[in-house]
Amino acid sequence: MPALLFLAVTLVSLVAGPVVAAEPEIPAKPEGADSTTYELQRITAKPGKLDQIHTWFRDHQDDVLAKHGATNIAYFVPVGDNPDGKIVCIQRYPSLAALTKCRQACRADSSWAPMNSEAKTPESLIAKVESVALHLWSSSPKFMPTKSPEPRVFELRTYTCPSPEKLFYLHERFRGHTMKLFEKHGMENLVYWNPIDMDDSDRKLVYLLGHKSVEASKESFANFRKDPDWLAPREASEKKAGGSLTEKEGGVLSEFFVATDYSPLK
Repeated sequence: MPALLFLAVTLVSLVAGPVVAAEPEIPAKPEGADSTTYELQRITAKPGKLDQIHTWFRDHQDDVLAKHGATNIAYFVPVGDNPDGKIVCIQRYPSLAALTKCRQACRADSSWAPMNSEAKTPESLIAKVESVALHLWSSSPKFMPTKSPEPRVFELRTYTCPSPEKLFYLHERFRGHTMKLFEKHGMENLVYWNPIDMDDSDRKLVYLLGHKSVEASKESFANFRKDPDWLAPREASEKKAGGSLTEKEGGVLSEFFVATDYSPLK
């Protein structure tokens, strides 16, 4: 490098200070990417109406929901007692627009009346519905409603990161290490989602694991957390990101479910 040019570069560096690496750019959904959309619904039954809701889903989930474009994936209830009358439903749609169209068509369908929480009529069995739309994370396994030959429980986990940048690093860690280690320790990676319409969607990862039992899940996670193959990547990722990748309070939510007898996924 010529002496004068070297001197100029040196002076600029001294004035501007050291070069700081830019925060990682959060990739947008690529054009032409898979638009498949999932809906995760949390239904609360009116008092004493839970069994009727189960009967309705058992008899009508295909002739109403499927008729209007939904693919029924899973129907869950909490492990153990269910005093609040909760059901979790998962459906798949070709796109977010198809999900919206299905909702509108169901409301206009007289067969849907018992499940219409907005109707506020005695016929409705539903007290409340909470719904979130999700897209598959790019590194998620293909998600199919399979039936396991052995009984299993399902763990729905929701992670909230301190910032969208930390979610980038969390994705990187799951892709490179976490998912493989889950399998190593006896956990089944079923599906990983990026929520679309939750509060702070750009800071959340939602995923579903399969376990032989709740007790088996606890043992698997205990072994996972002390595995040197996990400890090293965790430390490296947190050092790179400048701290924990999940919020300290409420950053990891874990819920256990079992499939209903009419659930396609069991």
